[in-house]
Amino acid sequence: MILYIQNEAIEGPERIGEFFDAHGFESKTVILPKGDKLPEELDDIDAVVSLGGPMNVYEEKKYPFLKDEDEFIKRVVKEQIPFLGVCLGAQLLAKACGAEVTKSPKPEIGFFKVALSSSGMEDPLFDGLEHNFEVFQWHGDMFHIPAKAKWLAMSKDCPYQALRVGKNAYGLQFHVEVRERNIREWSELYWKSRTDNYKAEVKRMVDEYHKQVHNLEKSADLIFNNFLKLCESR
Repeated sequence: MILYIQNEAIEGPERIGEFFDAHGFESKTVILPKGDKLPEELDDIDAVVSLGGPMNVYEEKKYPFLKDEDEFIKRVVKEQIPFLGVCLGAQLLAKACGAEVTKSPKPEIGFFKVALSSSGMEDPLFDGLEHNFEVFQWHGDMFHIPAKAKWLAMSKDCPYQALRVGKNAYGLQFHVEVRERNIREWSELYWKSRTDNYKAEVKRMVDEYHKQVHNLEKSADLIFNNFLKLCESR
């Protein structure tokens, strides 16, 4: 079973869920801000995917479920259950493993290039990917790299874009799951009140999505297939 953890109701698994559904996996989704609880038992879980959200990892008083998720991720890493954290999920992984989460040198909203580090080029999660590839971003914070973890990718404006803890716990600062619908919904919820040029910016991102969608899906499918291999080899 694949366990999806939603930290925000509108940030679901999207393409990740579609991929694992197509490969015959059962799944369970817990939407923490709606009051869903994380499972007590881990025996039936093949992998955990923690998704994005607008909050900071340290806002545990405002979002009490973050503390429960922190403890849950620590258990998952200890048991070496394959883990994939996306954006906030990646920051939660880093925090659970003892690293800081701070403001990014620059926020990234839209399409950006990331570059694999030397460790990233050798990592099984990125097998088959080019050294540089295009991703969709939406974040103002960034994780740092925990002790003994591997630093796997970077971008021009944010040095820490991917990490690995142990053999099979990964964090990606960028979004591999995104669809056009997500860009529109996130813009409406997170961004509309922050800019006078909202409609033009959303149109620009949607237009860029359609230009990039083939490359985005190719990169995402490689990552998903590589992560699946890790799940199957556990």
